[in-house]
Amino acid sequence: MTGRIVVGLDGSDHSKHALRWAGAIAAATDCRIDAVMTWQLPTMAGLAYPPPNMDFDDDTEKALAEAVEDVFGPDRPAEVQTVVRHGGAAMVLVAISAGAQMIVVGSRGYGGFKGLLLGSVSAAVVEHASCPVLVVHGDQQPLAFGKLPASR
Repeated sequence: MTGRIVVGLDGSDHSKHALRWAGAIAAATDCRIDAVMTWQLPTMAGLAYPPPNMDFDDDTEKALAEAVEDVFGPDRPAEVQTVVRHGGAAMVLVAISAGAQMIVVGSRGYGGFKGLLLGSVSAAVVEHASCPVLVVHGDQQPLAFGKLPASR
């Protein structure tokens, strides 16, 4: 592996499509994939107590594994690592992407309005990431290209 590509997932179709693109780019560039999903209690949740048997890390890990399975099925590349973190999605993705070759996000996730071209997490990642960012729009499948030529 020559580097890593970070991809943000929230379980939405947009994020799964971003993972497809990250998979194609990682295969062509000999990079590993860090598939990242975050969790955070809503601000109002501080006013109530979560159920005592609630395990947010475990539940998020299961949701992330399901999203990766939905995208790759039994052909999951060995170089896909899953990462679960507590915190705001944009802040966590920007921090994890330090030193990465690229970060890939969907144009928007579950939140916000259907007509938005760019969600708040994608916009924040574009603005603050210290590496190149690919924002995947639409549903066009990634090209099945082979190894990219080495840079000169």
